[in-house]
Amino acid sequence: MSCTAHFQYSRSRDHHANKYSCPRLFLNPNLFITRVLNVNRSSVENKAYSTMVCSSDVGVRRRRSDGRHKMVNEMVEASLFSTGKFGRFGGIFVPETLVTCLNKLADEFNLVLRDSHFQAELAVALRDYVGRETPLYFAQRLTNHYKNCNGQGPEIYLKREDLNHGGAHKINNAIAQAMLAKRMGRKRVVAATGAGQHGVATAAACAKLDLDCTIVMGDVDMERQSSNVLLMKLFGAQITSVEGTFKDATSEAIRNWVEDLDRSYYLAGTAVGPHPCPTIVRQFQSVIGKETRKQAMEKWGGKPDVVVACVGSGSNALGIFHEFIGDEDVRLIGVEAAGVGIDSGKHSATMAKGVIGVYHGAMSYLLQDDEGQIIGPHSIGVGLEYPGVSPELCFLNDIGRAEFYSVTDEEALDD
Repeated sequence: MSCTAHFQYSRSRDHHANKYSCPRLFLNPNLFITRVLNVNRSSVENKAYSTMVCSSDVGVRRRRSDGRHKMVNEMVEASLFSTGKFGRFGGIFVPETLVTCLNKLADEFNLVLRDSHFQAELAVALRDYVGRETPLYFAQRLTNHYKNCNGQGPEIYLKREDLNHGGAHKINNAIAQAMLAKRMGRKRVVAATGAGQHGVATAAACAKLDLDCTIVMGDVDMERQSSNVLLMKLFGAQITSVEGTFKDATSEAIRNWVEDLDRSYYLAGTAVGPHPCPTIVRQFQSVIGKETRKQAMEKWGGKPDVVVACVGSGSNALGIFHEFIGDEDVRLIGVEAAGVGIDSGKHSATMAKGVIGVYHGAMSYLLQDDEGQIIGPHSIGVGLEYPGVSPELCFLNDIGRAEFYSVTDEEALDD
């Protein structure tokens, strides 16, 4: 792409052009659904050229004005450590029969956070079984591609979660929760999966810990991700197919768990659902951000200026965002799937188009119609088709600590 074409594209898509000097860098949206990017711009001489901004089809909220930065830390801290609530989001919206079970899970989770033996065992599993720490890779060619005519631009780093055992970040949480399940005396683990990554991770964790494993998956996703279905079976998991996609698999997995509460453990892979599920997933995925901070200090002696992550329901984004929430000089940018188009009705851009509602036991932004019925999400990215999103991300959006943008299927495939 020539510099001229690049800058024309930037001006035509930028709804905040008056806030920055031109030319500005727009990062190719197709990366946002496949990798977590960590961008260091400390070596760029002219800071006006170094701001990395995502293109968007809609005017997504950007509220991080300097006047509010001093308030962000206090608001975040007060909310993140309250029981089950992130501002007005989260909570426990389930039948009374499940409340006791969830409270017991929350108590056990809080215990293992302070249990040195559990933490040491988890650290060994993450190192020897998962394969952590994962590299923070400097993408030299990608960095060169996005330099402007004067040779200026951000340095782009990729946090290589794809190198974990199972090929995704999902096993960070799966191995920890499987250990928690065994500690609680559960013999059987139930999980739902969309793209199959959480299914593979859960099956791998259960194989290591000798736990029975049932994975629920939509028939549409099973057809699209047959290789992951095979991997789950090789790990010894029982696969249950339901009609539909990830949202339908989640509903069925919860029903399956409820039928056998004393023996089964519902292993959530996404940062949604009733408390304490979103907090558990975020906590066990936060190793991504912790490693990123350490590696950034080793590589350039500082922090990333911008952290970008794809957003399906939130485990990937929160895994890297959480470590930097208190660092107000680090921009946190999430990118959702806009599907066929943000106004087409066929997308998964919950932050952009969702309204507040309750789904799968928690309050968050939801894709729903005027009568409160769930609108079926769409994305070419398997696993991103979920009508809700993490209550914690909803909160970070509302207070302006994180920014959210959307990318269409066409943009994601455009090279």
